[in-house]
Amino acid sequence: MVSLHRTIRSIRRVGLREWWRQMQYIGDAKSGTYVGKDQFGNRYFENRNAEEEIPGRHRWADFAQHDFNATQIPPEWHSWISHIRKDPPTNDPVMQNLSPPWKAPYVENLTGTRGAYKPYNTVVPKINAWEPKVKARA
Repeated sequence: MVSLHRTIRSIRRVGLREWWRQMQYIGDAKSGTYVGKDQFGNRYFENRNAEEEIPGRHRWADFAQHDFNATQIPPEWHSWISHIRKDPPTNDPVMQNLSPPWKAPYVENLTGTRGAYKPYNTVVPKINAWEPKVKARA
């Protein structure tokens, strides 16, 4: 539950329009420092003030798409947002130098969408379903 004091403070910091957008999409009024942006357009924020944010919830993503899910976060940003890495990928020299040239670009999980993988079978089935034959009555 968002307190009245926190709501007013958040409206002053981020503005009424951004506050309304946050309430519609993440259901919470948050304000923090902008950390970076990924290739999908998702923006990442952090608020290290312990009086304003609960520890463990001080990093969050503002998704670019309206039908968002967790697979839209690339692995580099996932490690930062899940507290596996201390520094974000934009500031971490290890993450910037670690990307091998053979690495394929990240694609979100498309299960349950029209772009999902659907295998097809080219083998003749071993068991055929029964097909009744109807004879005309005499």
